[in-house]
Amino acid sequence: MIIAEGYTYEVIENVRDGFKEEAFTARYSDILTKYDFIVGDWGYGQLRLKGFFDDKNQKSTFDTKVSTIEDYLYEYCNFGCAYFIVQKTGRAPEPVAEESTVEVEIEPEGQEDVQEEVVVVENTPKILETTESMVKG
Repeated sequence: MIIAEGYTYEVIENVRDGFKEEAFTARYSDILTKYDFIVGDWGYGQLRLKGFFDDKNQKSTFDTKVSTIEDYLYEYCNFGCAYFIVQKTGRAPEPVAEESTVEVEIEPEGQEDVQEEVVVVENTPKILETTESMVKG
């Protein structure tokens, strides 16, 4: 699974080991998010990406239908070049923030007989109030 611009993709064809994830993500542009399939082909050391729609997609024109990928490869790509086809599988899951725990020591000033109390604060800021029970210990 590859994640680019908030979408997940899966490699469905990889000819001559053409798929390089680092090159794909570096070359990927947000204009490609609208397409259902992306073809990447290598020529002269450069990766070229071209988007295609599913044949049933209303946005598709004749040249952007997935059924014309073979024609595209034959017409526009170097003979025998390495290439790959990835298919959009959906939205990428939202990154989950790791829970962090922060320990805060509260030391009242001017109170000699007061013990220290440790308060644990997790993820959300909390307002700490000084109460008589905290001061009396």
